[in-house]
Amino acid sequence: MHAYIGAPGRRRGRGPSRGCYHQVRPLHCHMGVASVVTVHNFSYGLLNPALGYAMSCVGSFLGLRCVTLARAYDGFARARWLSLAAVSIGATGIWAMHFIAMLGFTIPGQQIGYNVPMTVASMLVAVAVVGAGLFIVGFGDGSWSRLVTGGVIVGVGVAAMHYLGMAAMSMTDSMSYNLPLLALSVVIAIVAGTAALWAGTRVSRTGATVGAALIMGVAVSGMHYTGMAALQIHRAPMPSMAAMASSGGATVSGATAAVFLIPLLLVISIATFAVTLTITMAPGEDEIQADAEMQRRMEYLQQRRDWSQVPSGPPPGWDEAIPEDRF
Repeated sequence: MHAYIGAPGRRRGRGPSRGCYHQVRPLHCHMGVASVVTVHNFSYGLLNPALGYAMSCVGSFLGLRCVTLARAYDGFARARWLSLAAVSIGATGIWAMHFIAMLGFTIPGQQIGYNVPMTVASMLVAVAVVGAGLFIVGFGDGSWSRLVTGGVIVGVGVAAMHYLGMAAMSMTDSMSYNLPLLALSVVIAIVAGTAALWAGTRVSRTGATVGAALIMGVAVSGMHYTGMAALQIHRAPMPSMAAMASSGGATVSGATAAVFLIPLLLVISIATFAVTLTITMAPGEDEIQADAEMQRRMEYLQQRRDWSQVPSGPPPGWDEAIPEDRF
């Protein structure tokens, strides 16, 4: 596109006398290469990082408490508590933290949309991989091989959730990643996943669980912002004026954060409150073990009473066959 600049009121001729032509080039391009756009990860200051970190700590704490309760049960009851832990850590501690932080991510002069099925799929991925790691460790023999295997699965899955959630963003510009920082974010996710599984199998007291949740919150937030530091946004070529007029301007597909993300995060917050009530009303690990020991004692006393009703009495040596820890 060319523009003629000359003296006002003069007759325009065919030649460039008393005027000149300037070629108007897009300001964002140089030598045909799209420039990297400056983005803002902290558009609202520390509000989003602080809320995201708090949500990550809450989800991690609830998940660790569920794992602690799962250790006191067997079979289906243990699987139920491990599943609840996967939802708490995966949906609240990881996914909700990611998208609370993403609410503070903006690109100047551009609207960001979110692909709804892909965003929901990223949450399901987070819950599934955390559940896989918890079941590997929760039903295992406590070996380091199972712990490392579960940690790698959780870490790679959490990284996949993060970058799937990033791919769900819809914008007119294009995205790319700095590969060293991307690899570092995956390593952080693996370390965080392994630490979470280790804490779930070792930590039991409330104070220690709080400390482990605070550390997990740092790890999850660190992985997120390392991945965001790896992100590079490249400005798309500027469309012609005729194309913009015919299309009604540059638009993006998908739902906006106000329409989709905020209501979904509100639902997750309500579900987190429900999980909190469930854990609060559930007996502690010590109480569960005490109830189990009481049940064993009652069964033993019932067995003694049944033997006492036999005319010939119990068989010789019956008291020697009963271990001392039954009393």
